[in-house]
Amino acid sequence: MLSPKRTKFRKQHRGRMRGVASKGNTIAFGQFALQAQDCGWVTARQIEASRRAMTRYIKRGGQIWIRIFPDKPVTMRPAETRMGSGKGNPEFWVAVVKPGRILFEMGGEDITEEIAKEAMRLAQYKLPVKTKFISIDKNLENSSQENTINSKKSQEEVKK
Repeated sequence: MLSPKRTKFRKQHRGRMRGVASKGNTIAFGQFALQAQDCGWVTARQIEASRRAMTRYIKRGGQIWIRIFPDKPVTMRPAETRMGSGKGNPEFWVAVVKPGRILFEMGGEDITEEIAKEAMRLAQYKLPVKTKFISIDKNLENSSQENTINSKKSQEEVKK
């Protein structure tokens, strides 16, 4: 299961989950992704369960990227303990997820959109946040490359 090797402090405040994800909100590695629609904590166990569900469905054919990491410790007090006597001990690790965050990515030659969609559907059942399936459209990708090439040409023409 995922957890940090070491941290600066053993315990953290709970914090707030306001706003949308500013980092990690675009597809960077694969062609297909699972994107969070609302905020929440995703535990290391839930990440692992989702990963296993996807890996089993694609039969280790493509590649899966996990884009979230549980780096926040959640503390709990023992059951039937009186008030006071400080904060509890760290019990498990969570990743803070905001709307728009990419949770998982998938890619490879063997992976079609139907396979990826079904694998992501199985994975999203294991997660506590609402998610949606997104993919990179090949036509958009080619047109964006053409736009960058055209903009570079126009910049060169301006320099001349």
